[in-house]
Amino acid sequence: MNGMKEDIARMQDLAGDAFAATGTLAALADSASPEKLQKALEETSGAFERSALELRRLCEKHAPGAGGYGKRPVLPRMETAGFVERFGYGWLHIQLNTLLPHCRYQPSEWLSDTIRRLLDDYEASGRELPIFSKALLVIEEHCSVEGRHIFDQDNKGWKAVSNAVKGRLVPGDDQFTLALALLSEKSELNVCHITLLDIAETSDFFAARSSHGSAAAFYGGGW
Repeated sequence: MNGMKEDIARMQDLAGDAFAATGTLAALADSASPEKLQKALEETSGAFERSALELRRLCEKHAPGAGGYGKRPVLPRMETAGFVERFGYGWLHIQLNTLLPHCRYQPSEWLSDTIRRLLDDYEASGRELPIFSKALLVIEEHCSVEGRHIFDQDNKGWKAVSNAVKGRLVPGDDQFTLALALLSEKSELNVCHITLLDIAETSDFFAARSSHGSAAAFYGGGW
């Protein structure tokens, strides 16, 4: 296959570069200040994320029978990342089976890419995605205190979510187009619920959420 050996060599380089990023982290582990350690952790995570995204593209490029770059692999991907559904009054709900990453210093490319791919899979199944001229984006984490080490909302990677939906589900992410609500609920599950709805239906959303008794019942109600 054309260029396959070169791309495999590129995959090996990417994996090596990502692993090498852990060397700096190891050197700082015992003596660095919390700020330097946090920055090194995010830089290491970013190196692995960029490598993973490039590996995704290279693997899809050479997927047998799929027809080249940007096409779906022959084998279905594991559905461990999450899922997309419509519920309520046509609201779009995305469940991520992970919590928002710590992004004090840099955004999460992996999270934006994962959300885009979940949306791609939803459309590929023959279902239509909604488009909102003005929308409310509700991001709600369900987790235990032990399962979450970032409690300040401004240090969480929620911007990766708005980056993934702007220009596709809503025209932009400026303050007059996309409103934002960041919520949390204690739970034994570590999941993140993302809901996008027309801004005019904000009161309907929170009324429906309250009527279910708990957020877990609201998102899991299948209504």
